[in-house]
Amino acid sequence: MKINRDIYLQKLVNRRHNGMIKVITGMRRCGKSYLLFTLFADFLRNENVPDDHIIKINLEDRRNKALREPDALLEYIDSNIKDENMHYILLDEVQMVEEFEDVLNSYLNVKNADVYVTGSNAKFLSKDVITEFRGRGDEVRVHPLNFKEFASTMPLGSDRYKLLDEFMTFGGLPQTATMNTAEQKKEYLNALFTHTYLKDIKDRYGIKNDGDLEELIDVIASSIGGLTNPLKLQNTFSTVKKSSLSNNTIKLYLEYLQDAFLIEKSIRYDIKGRKYISTPYKYYFEDLGLRNARLNFRQGEQTHLMENLIYNELRFRGLSVDVGQVILNTKNEKDISQRRQLEVDFVCNQGFKRYYIQSALALPTQEKIDQEYKSLLQIKDSFPKIVIVGGMQPTYQDDTGLLVLNIFDFLMDENSLIG
Repeated sequence: MKINRDIYLQKLVNRRHNGMIKVITGMRRCGKSYLLFTLFADFLRNENVPDDHIIKINLEDRRNKALREPDALLEYIDSNIKDENMHYILLDEVQMVEEFEDVLNSYLNVKNADVYVTGSNAKFLSKDVITEFRGRGDEVRVHPLNFKEFASTMPLGSDRYKLLDEFMTFGGLPQTATMNTAEQKKEYLNALFTHTYLKDIKDRYGIKNDGDLEELIDVIASSIGGLTNPLKLQNTFSTVKKSSLSNNTIKLYLEYLQDAFLIEKSIRYDIKGRKYISTPYKYYFEDLGLRNARLNFRQGEQTHLMENLIYNELRFRGLSVDVGQVILNTKNEKDISQRRQLEVDFVCNQGFKRYYIQSALALPTQEKIDQEYKSLLQIKDSFPKIVIVGGMQPTYQDDTGLLVLNIFDFLMDENSLIG
């Protein structure tokens, strides 16, 4: 089955011949190799680039183990640059090559070499590595399928509510989308989490007491959308798990999970004070199927899953996403001043654009409407304020100026936030 990933393909096309190393990052099995070796290679062929000018090397393939040695890889690529015409060098999972920075830098000044690489570890694109690329590394971050891409793999006329339920249960990893049964998907996701993601982290960082790491993953998976920090998690481990796992170790483990692109951290932002608040944070899973697999598909709270789904879609669209906080000063019935903190689920920024967004599974009563509106109505700037609602709630703009946006209108239209 061919799954079009037009947004990412266009990003690669736009970066052709820019004199930089195109670095495609993202979690394992999210479709980076398919994007590079199938979709982008097909594009090049359609542009009449000969096959022998497209140098493809999958460094995760054991058959290419010898090419993980930097000089051997360099020699192999050089031997395949046959003439003065442009050659496209496509390297998959390049972090498996020692001193890969030196290999890639060797082609920065080769005028007929255009280099594209993939990597599955965030540290692979750290500031130090970018420095090694002499400021000429250009990142394209790839996520699992979003709902619109997932829906495109299904038969026309499929019930959209069932599709959304399936997507929120099994996520958007491309391989999962092609499987026919729930049993297959569960087995695949469970095996992938244990034998790929966890194994990568344990091997990379030499973690021996992996029970604590797995317990931490379970805690984060159970509390998506909840504010937390390493100290709070330490207290949880001490009182509930009877574990002596330290604050610093928890912080390191969370960084490892982020480096593997399994989770993302969203920082709190004081909207009125226009400043970031260092702690606590929210953590969201890059793929809901992996989150659910970690909990054996037992905890399917729709409110939290929908919030994670919206976060992922916002990140898919390239927005930076923070957790908003608004301070409300009021007086109680005794005329005593009170200070309340109201939360805005998402403060989203992209260039000069900003959106304030609340996630609401439903708005069944006026009380619930008031609850979801309250924090947004305290924000006095002119940026769009949006409540994304599940179910059959139609999209409309009310007399306060807020946009109430149906979840399907949001997911299926990349311009939906404009109103």
